[in-house]
Amino acid sequence: MNRTAPLAVELDGVTRRYGETTAVEDLSLSVHEGEFFTLVGPSGCGKTTTLRLIAGFEDPTRGEVRFGGESVTGVPPEDRDVGVVFQNYALFPHMTVGENVAYGLQFSDPPDGDSDESRVRDLLELVDLGGMADRDPDTLSGGQQQRVAMARALAPGPDVLLLDEPMSALDAKLRERLRVQVREIQQELGITTIYVTHDQEEALAVSDRVAVMRDGTPEQVAPPRTIYREPATEFVATFVGDNNVLSGEVTAVQSTDDANDSGDESGQSTANVTIDDTTLSVALGGDSDPAAVSPGDRLTFCVRPERLSVDGDPNALTAAVTSAEFLGETTRVHLDWAGRELLLRAEDPPTGTVTVGFAPTDAHIVDRQS
Repeated sequence: MNRTAPLAVELDGVTRRYGETTAVEDLSLSVHEGEFFTLVGPSGCGKTTTLRLIAGFEDPTRGEVRFGGESVTGVPPEDRDVGVVFQNYALFPHMTVGENVAYGLQFSDPPDGDSDESRVRDLLELVDLGGMADRDPDTLSGGQQQRVAMARALAPGPDVLLLDEPMSALDAKLRERLRVQVREIQQELGITTIYVTHDQEEALAVSDRVAVMRDGTPEQVAPPRTIYREPATEFVATFVGDNNVLSGEVTAVQSTDDANDSGDESGQSTANVTIDDTTLSVALGGDSDPAAVSPGDRLTFCVRPERLSVDGDPNALTAAVTSAEFLGETTRVHLDWAGRELLLRAEDPPTGTVTVGFAPTDAHIVDRQS
């Protein structure tokens, strides 16, 4: 995705209310041309309502939706040049596969002067369904039906493709295969795509950027690696993947110069955070300004389970193994540390009492209270 590309879709201060219920609150987002942008969050967070506002199926109570810098607020869906793939695919059972795809051309001519027949044929080839134009939809698998729905949405050559949880009804293995295919199709066409899902792994796997939604507004908008490694809030830290979130009082701050004097070649400023009777060292990096952290502050930070190491040092913690889940490539180990649950990812799961540790740079601060 070209970060300098023009903006394809903008939501500016958009709010959507249903009576006393607010589904989307003062939402501002920008999506670049050719970007694969994903809205992810728990049920009721406003992600599907946001997609419907972009499609024109809903009108904002307040705010403005723009395509290419031009307002489309109040413009009906058929005039917005968007293709939509719904959760249930909405294929017409009385039409063949080819007729379903061609249905999207009833209201718009194919792009580049193609005939309807060649457009349908090319799209079925694109979604790996070549030769299936005469099949009935009910003879297809769920994954094939999903691809027919996508071909139908793409038929008129829309500027924006909207996908509303199109894989939620499919089994896990099929979802993994199809998400790769959807991403490949999006990249081949270079079409701006906005995708809604509740599946965090799916969002991280396919997206250029992700908006993690909560209570009708995004908590963080960033590339997938940033979302995972540098969550902006405790909610993002715990919603996207497993995480260990700890909170304690700052008892000392070691500056970069002090760290260098003590032989730390990294020169990373750190804070000593005391939790009960244990003091842990946490790096002050990224958005954490060392000058803004003082003794007496309360820091909340997170450490991903895979960053915990058995027999680790520094920041060694002695914990008891309470249970383990074998996940194939790794095992998720549940630990009890002073009444707090910790999660560890390990190839060879420990048993009994174990010491785990993490480097200060493996801790990411998500909140500070003075």
